[in-house]
Amino acid sequence: MNFCGKIVLITGASSGIGASTALAFARLGASLALTGRNNINLENVAEKCKGVSSNGEKPFTVVGDLTKEEDTKRIFEETVKRYKKLDVLVNNAGIIETGSIENTSLEQFDRMFNTNVRSIYHLTMLAVPYLIKSKGNIVNVSSVNGIRSFPGVLTYCMSKSAVDQFTNCVALELAPKQVRVNSVNPGVTITELQKRGGMNEEAYAKFLERSKETHALGRPGMPEEVANTITFLASELASFITAANLPVDGGRHALCPR
Repeated sequence: MNFCGKIVLITGASSGIGASTALAFARLGASLALTGRNNINLENVAEKCKGVSSNGEKPFTVVGDLTKEEDTKRIFEETVKRYKKLDVLVNNAGIIETGSIENTSLEQFDRMFNTNVRSIYHLTMLAVPYLIKSKGNIVNVSSVNGIRSFPGVLTYCMSKSAVDQFTNCVALELAPKQVRVNSVNPGVTITELQKRGGMNEEAYAKFLERSKETHALGRPGMPEEVANTITFLASELASFITAANLPVDGGRHALCPR
C-alpha cells in the first residue's frame, strides 16, 4: 500500500481508532488533514504522525465540532484550501451512550444521531464532488452494533445501523463515478470510547474481561487492527470492494450463546 500524493481527511483523529488510523496512513506516505475537538490531543497525534511519516510531513490539523454545521463547513473548506483536492475521507468521529427505550431521552437520541449520523452525512455531502474528481473513496467507522443487536445501547445500535445503510446507499450511488464507499464494524476495541460514554474504571475492566467470552478470538481488539483494515479498504488493494460492511471484531458478529 502506498498513499504518496494522496490527501486523506480523518475525523475524530485526536484519540482511539482515529489516531491509530492517522499514524497508519502517515507511515504509508499520505498527506493528512486531521480534525477533532481536543486541540492538545490533536497536535500530539500530528507530531507522532510526523515522526513516523515516510515523507516527514506534519499533518494539517483543524479543531472543530462536527455536530455544528459551521464547523463542518470550515473543517472541509480549510482542508481543500490547504491541499486543493481530496482522495480519501475517513468518517471516524463518534460517541456511545447507554440507555434503553425506557430511559433514553429524546435529547440523548438527538445527540447520538447528530454525532454519529448527521455529521457523517454532512461532511460526505461536502466531500463528494472532490472525491468524484479524484476517483477517491470513503471509509466509515461503524460498529458490530450496526450489524448485531445489543440491549442497553439502543440509540448507539440504531445510529451505527444507519451508518451501514448510508454506506451501502452512497456506494451504489457513486459506483458509476468510480468512488468506492465502505465501512468497518469494530467489536470491542481498547480505546477511551466506553469511558467517555460513562463507564468507570471498575466497570470497564469487567467489560474487557467479558470481551474474552463475547469475541470468538478470545480478546478485545486494538485500534491498530481497525486502522490497518481502514487503510486496506482505502487502498488500491481493495479496488473491487465497495458497499462492504466489514467486521473487525474477532468474530463477535458470528458468535451466538450456547
